[in-house]
This record gives sequence, C-alpha cells and structure tokens, in this order.
Amino acid sequence: MVELLILVGLVVAVFVGYNIGGSSTGVAFGPAVGSRAVRKITAGALFTVFAFLGAWTIGRKVITTMSTEIVDSATFTPAASVGVLFFTGLALLISNLYGVPASTSMTAVAAIVGLGVATGTLNNAVMVTILSAWIVAPLIAVFTGAVIGRYLYPHLDAKFEFGRLTNPLIAIDTQGRLPQLSVNDTVSSRDLTGSGLVVAIACYMGFSAGASNAANAVAPLVGNGSLDPSPAIILAVGAISVGGFTIARRTLATVGNDITEMPILAALIVSTVGATIITVLSWLGIPASLAVSTTSCIIGLGWGRASRARTLAEIVIRSPADELAPKFTTGALKLPPFEDDTGVAASPTVGELAEGETHGPDRQYASEDGVSSVGEVDPEELSAEGLFHHAAAARIVTLWVITPTMSVVGSYVLFSFLA
Repeated sequence: MVELLILVGLVVAVFVGYNIGGSSTGVAFGPAVGSRAVRKITAGALFTVFAFLGAWTIGRKVITTMSTEIVDSATFTPAASVGVLFFTGLALLISNLYGVPASTSMTAVAAIVGLGVATGTLNNAVMVTILSAWIVAPLIAVFTGAVIGRYLYPHLDAKFEFGRLTNPLIAIDTQGRLPQLSVNDTVSSRDLTGSGLVVAIACYMGFSAGASNAANAVAPLVGNGSLDPSPAIILAVGAISVGGFTIARRTLATVGNDITEMPILAALIVSTVGATIITVLSWLGIPASLAVSTTSCIIGLGWGRASRARTLAEIVIRSPADELAPKFTTGALKLPPFEDDTGVAASPTVGELAEGETHGPDRQYASEDGVSSVGEVDPEELSAEGLFHHAAAARIVTLWVITPTMSVVGSYVLFSFLA
C-alpha cells in the first residue's frame, strides 16, 4: 500500500510539473517567440536548461522550506504527500480552465498549511515570514513599476527598438544526426542587441521559474523521504520540460492573452522586475508567485506611464473638474501608434509581433529629444483603453484568492478526517 501511494505521488508530482512547464514557458519566452528571436522548440530547450539551473542552485532552499520547515518532515506521510500534491494540481487545473495563471507557490503552500493546521504541526514563525513576503513583494513590484513607468520608460522607449526578425536569432537545426545550435549572423548590430536582450531576459525568467516552482511539484516527496533533493529536482524539471515542449506551444503561439497588447519593452521590464523579486525570495528560501509579482509590476508600470500627464501635486489634490482626465490604467503602456518616416506604424505589441501584423519598432518617440516632461504630456495621448479591464482584473485577483483558499480548506478537511 505504501509503495502504491508513493507511485501515485510521483504521478501527481509529474502532473503538477507538467502544468507548471506549460504555463511558465509561455510567460518567460512569449516576447522572444513573438519577436521571432527564437522558435518554439528553441524556447522549450532554453527554458528547460535555465529552469534546471535555477532549481539545482537556489531552488534547493525553497525545497527545504516547503519540505521541512512549514511543517515537520515527518508529517509528510505517503498519503499526506499525495493529498498535498492533489490539491495543488486541482487548483492548477481549475485556474487553467478559467484562463488565469494560478499562483502555484501560494496554492502549494496553502495545501501544506492545511495539513499543518489539521495535524497541529504548522510552524507559525515560518508562515509569518512567508506571508509577510507575499505582501511586501507585490508592493515592491508595483512601486518599482510605477517609478520606471513615470520617470524612465519614455527615455528607454526613445533609445531602444524592438522589431520582428525575418529569421530567428537562435535556432536549433534538427536535420542532422544530432541537434545543432545555430546563430543568425546576418542581423544588424542594433537588432542583435535588442533580440539578444529579449532572449537573455527570457532565460533569466526561466531561471527564476525553476528556482521557485520546482519545489511545488516535489517538496512533499522530499519531505517524506521518497526522493532525495537532487533526483527530485531532475523529476520536477523533467516534467516541467515536457510541459514546455507540448502544451506550452499553444501558449507561445498566442503569446498569452494578458500580454498581447503590451509593447515588447514593457514586457521586458515586467519580466526583469518580476524575475528579480522571485529570484531574491528563492535565494532566501521563500516560495512566492512569479505571476503575482509580474502582474503587480504591470499595474505599477501602467499607472506610472499614465500618471506622467500630471504632477505629483495634481495627483494628490484631485478636483471634481479632474474627472475628465485620463484614468491611470495600464493602457498607457500602449499609446496610439504613429507613423515614422518610412510610413510604418510604430509601437508594436507582443501580440502584433506574434501575429505578424507589424514590422515596426517598439517606439513611441523618434528620439529622446521628443520625450515630454512629467506634467507636460497631452492627456489625450494617455486615453487608450486599459490593458487590464476591471472585469478581467477582478477575475484574476478573485481566482488568486480562491485557488489557495480551496487548497487550504480542502487539505484541512481531508487531513482532519484522516487524523
């Protein structure tokens, strides 16, 4: 019976890792595939490599926290491990059905908390630390995004161009006996810099995702001694890799509904900020959500971008006449496009690049000399429809609350009954 439960636990762990790979690969490499810097198969391969590096290095600290510190490792019996992984996988499935990227870390931790409360083994001090990080991390992401959007984004936008390559910057040649990596040496130095930056940040996102998410699939199995950390990491990344090469192809094809209207530059800023926050937390051994951090940065970046139309004093002191002023939404990330000297519409988004709708650069200004100062931007310029519609934002936040709640309640009821 014990052997059967361990086998079931391994199968459920693979299922969890498979779903993580399908979601995380699209989030990390969406901009890179959309701009044709890499193909889907190359994205899957690069994600696998960097997710493994993240899991093998600092990801071990997250595995230790989730397998031995939230509850005592002895609590993870084979049956308990299957239960924890089941509720994590169930929450992932429900969120995927609603088209919302679930917070896997929050859901996995919630399932462990339910087990700990039901058995009286929860480490309250560790949970206070984790919950504090879950509150502080999104606030840091919002603040960082707001500062960048308000003061730096227009200047960065004036300096960098991101277009769509005709041929991939990096490709894997599968025609021979062994796959070979090839680099496109015909691109201009400017395109090489921009595309290289897109790929580098995507790999960084993969590293961060591996560091944070590998534990979600295997921590209970490490806790009960069914697997040692190293084999567990290999199992988790293997399952994540399968998801990256299969179901992630669909995500990469559409480049994700949440970022199709986001300019490449904004996507790179959000990816960098979100990945950095999660990497630091993983290094500290704290499981946290990459989806929550990146989404919080999107909100902050959009608010900061839109708020350039007003000074800080005008924002704080808002008169009734100001109701006609533009709303501070993330729609400000995508300003109305203009045409450059060649007649090509500028400011392409990730979705436009992926669908081949534009070859123009991701710019809103011809040069940095044209960047308006804070408070001097024409309000009409910032009236674009919001990336995050209120209904969509409410659905996302609601499911972020519901899925961990379902996980902790279901886990608590199950283990209370078994106890």
